[in-house]
Amino acid sequence: MSGAPQQRLQSALEALRAGRAAEAEALLDELTRGGNAVASTWLALAFARVNLDRAEDALLAVDRALQLEPRNIRALLFKADHLDRLGRERTALGFYQGALRVAASMAQIPEDVRRGLARAEEVCDRWAAHYENYLLENLEQAGFTRAEFPRFAESLDIACGKAPVQLQQPTRYYFPGLPQRTFYPREMFPWAAALEAQTAQIRDELLAVMRDDGHFQPYLESSPDQPQLNISRNLDRMDWSACYLWRDGVRVEALAERCPATFAALEAVPLCRVPGQMPSALFSRLAPGARIEPHHGAVNTRLICHLPLVVPPQCGELRVGNDRRSWREGELLVFDDSMEHEAWNESRDERVVLLFDIWRPELSEAERHWVSAMLQAVKAYEAL
Repeated sequence: MSGAPQQRLQSALEALRAGRAAEAEALLDELTRGGNAVASTWLALAFARVNLDRAEDALLAVDRALQLEPRNIRALLFKADHLDRLGRERTALGFYQGALRVAASMAQIPEDVRRGLARAEEVCDRWAAHYENYLLENLEQAGFTRAEFPRFAESLDIACGKAPVQLQQPTRYYFPGLPQRTFYPREMFPWAAALEAQTAQIRDELLAVMRDDGHFQPYLESSPDQPQLNISRNLDRMDWSACYLWRDGVRVEALAERCPATFAALEAVPLCRVPGQMPSALFSRLAPGARIEPHHGAVNTRLICHLPLVVPPQCGELRVGNDRRSWREGELLVFDDSMEHEAWNESRDERVVLLFDIWRPELSEAERHWVSAMLQAVKAYEAL
């Protein structure tokens, strides 16, 4: 647009800002008759018609703007607000949601648009709560309870936008076809009860080790041979520390002599064995007030086990995916660490668990063999 049409548009906008809606509408109507008007001209015409209480004509104008520019965020917000004023709340919701989706891809958002998006978020939150309450009322009337159907409860949280979809995202190696499962019931592992029965002896050995300095080190350690891309607050700090019993598939013999009951108990467990890499077994200590940030494990072919040994009152929780568990001394926790997980200790005392990895039960012996062979080949290649 150039010359006289541009001048008429500027005059129309000035009239609109000055409250002279009729004058603005006349100028804009003239500009749109030729069929070559841009989206902003149609949107200005929609504003003028709203100010003249011509609601349906305003909708026609904003629809023309959206035909020309379907992702015009001001036009989306105008239509949403206008429909809302007309009592067509459900239709308005879709345009508010559309505006929020467009805004998510915008690098910079003007202040007037930001105010409109705040309205959009308020409306969408209100409808989301209304939708969730409606679903819950209907399901509860039919007999649904969260405690009885936890997996379905999680699906509802995801459907209502209260929880994200949580999937395996190992950082090193992904084996397809394995169930997306956060925690495994300890009852499904025939060796678990025998291990739990030895909690007291294992704890005694732990406490004896803890009386000596030097056995624990930061769980996350930086290396001068690797680029330091990990910005975790736990890096090189003792708030999350480890005393290794097995490391990179090798027994720590000095600890084996001091912790015979612990090593004997681990020998009865189907540890994930990959020469030079696994198993990993350690006393994992979380300091008072410490938090392990959300992260993913390296592979999804193993499960991580926690045998809680020292758990102070009101300690905190372990979150895996959308599920949370509290540690209880002597009660095994088994989980998939390739799903996002975090942990925290809110107490004034240390929390310590015996941590080790096992093969996932869904893998056959042949699959375990080939996973082990592949991981060994990867390490051999890295050493070339």
